Amino acid sequence: MPGPTAASPAPATAQGPQLTVRRLVLLSIPALVIGVLSALSLWLLDLIAEQLDGVLWTSMPKALGIAPDAPWWIFAVLTATGIAVGLVVWLVPGHAGPDSATTELAEKPLQLWVLPGLAVVVILGLAGGVSLGPENPIIAINISLAVALIARVTKAVPPELIGALAISATIGALFGTPVAAALVFTGMVGEFRMGGSLWDKLFLPLVAAGAGSVTTFLLGGGFGSAATLAPYGSPQPFDLLLGAIVACAAAAFGLVGVYLFPLVHRAFHALRHPLIYIALGGVVLGLLGMIGGPITLFKGLEQSGELLADPDAYSPGELTVILLVKLAALVVAASAGFRGGRIFPAVFLGVAFGMLGSALLPELALSLAVACGVLGLLLAIARDGWVALFVAVAMVGDVTVLPMLCIIVLPAWLVVTWAREMLITPADLARERPEAHLPWAGARSAGRRLG
Repeated sequence: MPGPTAASPAPATAQGPQLTVRRLVLLSIPALVIGVLSALSLWLLDLIAEQLDGVLWTSMPKALGIAPDAPWWIFAVLTATGIAVGLVVWLVPGHAGPDSATTELAEKPLQLWVLPGLAVVVILGLAGGVSLGPENPIIAINISLAVALIARVTKAVPPELIGALAISATIGALFGTPVAAALVFTGMVGEFRMGGSLWDKLFLPLVAAGAGSVTTFLLGGGFGSAATLAPYGSPQPFDLLLGAIVACAAAAFGLVGVYLFPLVHRAFHALRHPLIYIALGGVVLGLLGMIGGPITLFKGLEQSGELLADPDAYSPGELTVILLVKLAALVVAASAGFRGGRIFPAVFLGVAFGMLGSALLPELALSLAVACGVLGLLLAIARDGWVALFVAVAMVGDVTVLPMLCIIVLPAWLVVTWAREMLITPADLARERPEAHLPWAGARSAGRRLG
């Protein structure tokens, strides 16, 4: 392993203690524990959400003798979900934590008494078909639990490192590989107050992410490719132009939602009371679900697989409707007080956009078109190049697209780099009504960015 060793330590930096081999080995123990526990908490949350999903979308419609994809049933379930989430945010202690619209993946620990309400609203959203993923809330839950647990056992591990390990472990569990976490953390390692090389600083997050990934696969989960697409094959120079067109157009499409986000957030929160604006959000999501159908519901990972299972079944017109409805659903869900992340819905949007790009540019291979669509949407919505590259390759299951994406990412990044982030900032909150700062609104300043 590169970096300092016990026999020949490198000079300690002014930032903090030296990362010797002995210290790395000792810190690997809490890293492994945090990795396993983070994956278990994600698995448990997903398991409960799946059970409730089965009740809402299978058992109840069957008992009532109705089709689970009936438009009015979609409307009823999403409206009821909005009311239920609104009641929890209003009445449960802690108000289900901060508004996810104001947070990114890296957040400060929450008080433990806040976590039950946050877990409940995430489960309700995942099961009820809300167009958000679990990433932001489950990372907040895992950070809070890890800091509380490790602090009770030992004071030798800095809370900042515990939080970093929990983030890394959860990312590894979410995407099923430690590679994604390692790439994301290259942008944060400078904040570690420890000496040593880049590899030394990445070592512990990688251990935590690896433990989380392995645990996820042992539990039957993982972010595997849902695609059965033909391999891209040999790179063609003209594909760089076509791929860049798809990626840049996808990024521009995503930015439409990014710029609408604060406006829609302001409109919902002008209603002041969480039960009112979250319930209204459920009604709007129900109406959008009636238009777009079941394919536009939920976080979007399984639905991405449905799209890719039979690409020829969707015309350009149908894909356009799916894209417009899903983008609107993402903006509404993120704005109306539901708790959840924006990465997984962005992946679905990227898949649909890539399929549309392939249909309009038949010279471009479907696998590369889909990868470019995912790349562009994630750059716009998640604003993280590493995540965008990794997920784009993972979704098509074809590493041969990676060299092309490493070039195509440049013009797509130039499209988004000067745009605002999909995040409600303190300045945005200041322009909203004063009631937006009440505890039930969950408003607080965002944590530091990843990447």
